[in-house]
Amino acid sequence: MQTMSAKKNILDQIVDNVKKTVDKDEDNSAMGKLIEKTPIEFPEIGDVLEGTVIDVSPFSVLLDLGSFGTGIVMGKDTKDGLRNNKKLKVGDKVTATLIDLENEDGYIELSIREASYDKAWEDLESKRDNEDVVEVRVLDANKGGLMVEVNGIGGFLPVSQLSGEHYPRVEDGNKNKILEKLKKLVGQTLTVKVIDTYRDEEKLIVSEKAAMSEKEEAMISKLKEGDVIEGEISGVVDFGAFVKFLPPVLSKEDSQEGDKLEGLVHISELAWQLISDPKEIVKVGDTIKAKIIGIDDSRISLSMRALEKDPWESIKEKYQEGKIYPGTVDKINHFGAFIYLDDNIHGLAHVSEFSEMYPGKKMEDMIEAGKEYEWKVLSIEPKDHRMGLVLMESSSKVQVTSDKKTGKKSEKKKAASDKEGDKKSDKKNDKKKETEVSAEKKKKKTKKSAKKNDK
Repeated sequence: MQTMSAKKNILDQIVDNVKKTVDKDEDNSAMGKLIEKTPIEFPEIGDVLEGTVIDVSPFSVLLDLGSFGTGIVMGKDTKDGLRNNKKLKVGDKVTATLIDLENEDGYIELSIREASYDKAWEDLESKRDNEDVVEVRVLDANKGGLMVEVNGIGGFLPVSQLSGEHYPRVEDGNKNKILEKLKKLVGQTLTVKVIDTYRDEEKLIVSEKAAMSEKEEAMISKLKEGDVIEGEISGVVDFGAFVKFLPPVLSKEDSQEGDKLEGLVHISELAWQLISDPKEIVKVGDTIKAKIIGIDDSRISLSMRALEKDPWESIKEKYQEGKIYPGTVDKINHFGAFIYLDDNIHGLAHVSEFSEMYPGKKMEDMIEAGKEYEWKVLSIEPKDHRMGLVLMESSSKVQVTSDKKTGKKSEKKKAASDKEGDKKSDKKNDKKKETEVSAEKKKKKTKKSAKKNDK
């Protein structure tokens, strides 16, 4: 087997002989010009060559490089990302990067892996631009998402880009529980779209959410704002509840589980009253009805409260500005207190109004969450669902506390008085007993004296 350097020496000699012949024979000057125009170029380290696989062993692959002879690819350099690391077979056409002109065995040494790296990025950039759908394998997971592989290149699938089917819904938002759910996806193959490529930084971002099927897109396109759907609560999180439902155009008999769409009822759309925890209203498995209030690509926004009458529409029939009503404190924060006048109507006692009416006093010193006080209505804005309130001092906690203290003092005084009375009574009884004992003794003495006289 001739080595690369031996072949090069032979070809160099042939070229020199042809040139000498051409110089002697002016009639062949056209041939000389042709040789000058098409010189024989030998590959250099870093060049990419094309070859055909002629032998595959566990640790190497031999390539037929045509006029350049035989090349060899060793170990990990046999991996081709564009082939998803599938095993090469005899007859496959591959491209490889030249890394050594002649190794110790006399072969040209190449790397398929290095040659496929640039092509892999070019392919990924093309898939990104064309919005192609690709399949990726999940390698690992962390609290932020999944590590995947495309074309032999590592990528990242953020949690926010997972489909509704794989999104980790954890009621308390516990990151460790989220990670547990994500770990279950390791080893699976997901359908995604490439959304960002950063070749220089070797960063690749993919999205499962973006890879919606044509069927799903077609179903969403038939939805419209105002449609009423019936579905099942599939997840409850701190910002709302997810609902799985069949599009109104499909019947239960003609549909499958995969035909269901998913929407979100934001916490503010669960009910008319203020809600601090969605679990107060719904739980997983509940069947509910909701109105579609927004469609943004694959994001479907739903509202449960939109199907109920707005209690603020008739608020002025129930409450009037300037009048006083009882209300329960829901919560107190830095800008004021939220007060419920009934189950659905709430108002805000703003800290600025409070400070004006009670200068130098703190709101939390006068009221407590969960307790009822008297409130004066300052303003009502039905369209904005807003009501301004101010605390009536006569019902404040200060008054209540004072009453409690007075009550305790009275009780103490009464107890002390009762105790004193008991003591006096006890003394009186003791004196009475002493008198009775003394009278009894006198009687006995008189009897004894009478008996002596008789004798």
